[in-house]
Amino acid sequence: MTVEPESREYPFWTYEDLGMFVGSVIPVFLLALLIVRVIPFPKGVVGAMVYQSLIYALMLGVLYVLVAWRYAQPFWRSLRWTTFRLPFVCAAAGPLLAVSTTAVGILLKAPPIPSPIEDLISDRRSLFIMMLFLTVFGPVFEELVFRGFLFPLLARSVGPWSGILLAATPFALVHGSQYHWSWQHLTVVGLAGAVFGFARYKTESTAAATLVHTGYNATLFIVFLVQKSL
Repeated sequence: MTVEPESREYPFWTYEDLGMFVGSVIPVFLLALLIVRVIPFPKGVVGAMVYQSLIYALMLGVLYVLVAWRYAQPFWRSLRWTTFRLPFVCAAAGPLLAVSTTAVGILLKAPPIPSPIEDLISDRRSLFIMMLFLTVFGPVFEELVFRGFLFPLLARSVGPWSGILLAATPFALVHGSQYHWSWQHLTVVGLAGAVFGFARYKTESTAAATLVHTGYNATLFIVFLVQKSL
């Protein structure tokens, strides 16, 4: 009989599990690279997204083993992928956050950085793939990892507010190369991550944080498309 997550201390995973998850990153990247080298995937945006999706899928597989298989717990429920109150508020929070963080970036005098996705978008198919990746796959994966898996562990150790900020830090750092390690841009991403964490804490739902994240990314992507068309 499977024991429900609520019947034991939450989160039931430990820092040992976190260490194993972090330790799997390099092997996963190498395995994904091997797969795309062995299997002839198309180049361009399709190939890039296949590679990134492979990494996401493999990392989620590791997370599944650590959470669901190791502790015999339901995966999605354990990571708090649940229904939540005020979904329209979360939906509206994403675009508002995108506007607010853009203003913060201007105040911090963030240097202009060419978007890494610009060279990948060449036609409608690549545009659709990129939009799907940025607004669905990316937010789901990142929120499951940072707000579903990492945040509860940190919140149990240092409290929810410190946990929100601590979880937002590695979230910002994994985007470092994308923004050429500009501290202004990383600060903006970290602030966005903190808001995602706040949504996760207040609603007790990782799905809520994902909805905010999706709205945030979608708004920035639309702004990028408008600027590109001018």
